[in-house]
Amino acid sequence: MQAVRSAHTKPEICVRSIAHRLGYRFRLHRKDLPGKPDLVFVARRKVVFVHGCFWHGHDCVRGARAPRTNARYWRDKIRRNMDRDVTTEARLLSLGWLVHVIWECELKNTARVQGKLVEFLGSNRKKPSAKIAS
Repeated sequence: MQAVRSAHTKPEICVRSIAHRLGYRFRLHRKDLPGKPDLVFVARRKVVFVHGCFWHGHDCVRGARAPRTNARYWRDKIRRNMDRDVTTEARLLSLGWLVHVIWECELKNTARVQGKLVEFLGSNRKKPSAKIAS
């Protein structure tokens, strides 16, 4: 269990890279917010969580995989994670934050993840800078 990271995972870094390439700027793991969201877009009051399918009980093939050893422990742990996710999202919503979850399995199609981020976060168009006349 020591090798399992809660922050700076490969899926999270992939999402951060996509968001940054799209021009979005964000903060990481704000401790003052419930659940320490993976990406925090302060000005937009939006947060993104990047969930591992197994750890958060996603309904995909990887998330539905049953552990072979100590199955009861893992089933209970994943259930607690899922319950905590629901509570965290409710707390964030009550504080005025919008929440989006990106699942690890969704990262197989980065174009789709890009589209979902743009849809959730909105336009990131900056006003063109005025050109200096020579």
